[in-house]
Amino acid sequence: MTSTTDLAALDRRTLVHPHTTIGAPVEPLILDRGEGALLWDTEGRQYIDGTCGLWQCPVGHGRTELADVAAEQIRRLEFYSSFGDYSNAPSIRLAERLLSLAPAGLERVFLTNGGSEGNETAIKLARLAFHHAGSPERTVVLARTGGYHGMGGASLAATGIEGLRAGFGPLLPDIEWLGKPHAIEYGPDATDVLVAELEQRITEIGAHRIAAFIGEPVLGVGGMVPPPDGYWPRVQEVLRRNGILLIVDEIVTAFGRTGQWFGSKHFGIEPDMIVTAKGITSGYIPMGAVLIGRRVLELADGATFLHGFTYNGHPVGAAVALANLDIIERENLLERARVLGARLRERLDPLTELPHVREVRGVGLMLGIEFTGMPTASVQSGCRADGVVVRASGTSIVLSPPLVITEEQIDTLADVLCRHVAAAAS
Repeated sequence: MTSTTDLAALDRRTLVHPHTTIGAPVEPLILDRGEGALLWDTEGRQYIDGTCGLWQCPVGHGRTELADVAAEQIRRLEFYSSFGDYSNAPSIRLAERLLSLAPAGLERVFLTNGGSEGNETAIKLARLAFHHAGSPERTVVLARTGGYHGMGGASLAATGIEGLRAGFGPLLPDIEWLGKPHAIEYGPDATDVLVAELEQRITEIGAHRIAAFIGEPVLGVGGMVPPPDGYWPRVQEVLRRNGILLIVDEIVTAFGRTGQWFGSKHFGIEPDMIVTAKGITSGYIPMGAVLIGRRVLELADGATFLHGFTYNGHPVGAAVALANLDIIERENLLERARVLGARLRERLDPLTELPHVREVRGVGLMLGIEFTGMPTASVQSGCRADGVVVRASGTSIVLSPPLVITEEQIDTLADVLCRHVAAAAS
């Protein structure tokens, strides 16, 4: 069975796709191969990848060296559990490498299989650390409207997009909400307003009950929204003053996306934990990590962490991650993200002259275009028909192409997107 029509029919009979309506017909775009920032479907049509699927592929598609590393590790040792005192060399080397790239103060690594697992881990560890240190009442997690932290129990509970939580019944308790850190929502005094809200909520809840604050350096699914100027240093000062741990969700923003190894470095954040995944292997194999700081380790010293997932510390994932980090460094993709991000932003800025375009924004090679009263789905489908993949996310179109995308491909992406935004706005 090789025809696209037959594969599509089989897809509809057998698969339930994430984020689709159960029972509704799906007309799948069946992708066949990729190279760099290009994709081809089973009909041979070519697309410029403007999103990396779910922003996970900084080094681009079709890197045979990563396939070779995976094959070599599979031949040597495909997998053995890392529970208890078992380990493997790629995991050990990866932990060392991650800590060498991360902000100062992070000292240990818990390896996972992806971002949702990472946020589950960080939230549980924050609560356990305070419980072990004699403050079991510290269970509250502060989260933000518009934030996205995954689809697990704790990670979904901390996700500030209400529609994603609907219908699943009670989730993890003790999640308290703060406003979306978006300057356009609050005006020129946005940071003052958001910090005042944070301090008020801490007073209302009681600092003695709050374990952690979780947030993305730049909102990802929430629309690629950078924080207002000065936001992170002031938030961090308030949290430290009140003894609250800071969990920084870098599932999207790490490994070059913002032009730095970690978005935390871009904004001067000193996290107590960093959760990351996606770009750690460029999506070639599931992998993630939680980087744990000194304060957490001191609070939890002596505690038994009865937590883990079967494939934590997978040697194949760790080997691929190490090779992927080598590519990012060797090909200077951090600088490329800064340069090409500025080029794409320049090409998209004229869209702000259109009446339905509220904002063009971004950091590095992650950008968002926010609309008012205009269907983003039609822009997404129109671009795809013209060979460019973008993603509609709520009222925004979001972009996060591979960091290896060429200048010519950037220009084509921008031209096609601008044309369809203008058409939808007319």
